[in-house]
Amino acid sequence: MDSFDVGETDRLLTTTRTVRRRLDLTAPVDLSEVRDALRVALQAPSNSNRQAWRWILITDPDVRGQVAGIYRRAYDELASPTSVAAPSGEDALDRLLASTDHLARVLDQVPLLVIPCVLDRLAPDAPTRKAANLFGGIYPAVWSLQLALRTRGYGSALTTMHLAYEAEVAAILGIPDSVTQVGLLPVARFTGDTFGAAERAPVEEVSFSDRWGEPLRS
Repeated sequence: MDSFDVGETDRLLTTTRTVRRRLDLTAPVDLSEVRDALRVALQAPSNSNRQAWRWILITDPDVRGQVAGIYRRAYDELASPTSVAAPSGEDALDRLLASTDHLARVLDQVPLLVIPCVLDRLAPDAPTRKAANLFGGIYPAVWSLQLALRTRGYGSALTTMHLAYEAEVAAILGIPDSVTQVGLLPVARFTGDTFGAAERAPVEEVSFSDRWGEPLRS
């Protein structure tokens, strides 16, 4: 049986955070490290083991700027009007709003944008099973990429804002109509020392035994 350092593994899993405000916009990204992280991510499970994914790594400043401009437009149209910089003493919602607003304003300066794609598209009336199959076939790999990036000193965030204008981004990047973009990850070195575990509901409040609402057994 394989032996793991459970403490260190748990620390990675519980302290890998969505990073928006603590992305270092000036430090270079080592693409060889990113490729190594992606090799790790490609070991993730996928539906029917199809591995029907493609990954676009955007470093060209002009292309990055075009994609960021579309993201910012979608953000300005769709985000809450209260998404402004939060004052000192901000609560959790204020921090979230401030961080999403910050990312929208600086996305063009983030050194690397990663767009994960699936080699398939859903019909407008696709059932839940097909939607779960499409997105569930790549999201484990996206999370694995974020974990692998964290171990190499990079922060990231899974965002979906630009998908409001997916076709426009596809035109910029030459993505075929038969391919689905599932998100966008800004990637950069993170600033500050490290990250801690977030506050979460007790497992007993969000888990049931056998039937909905039945208390979790010991």
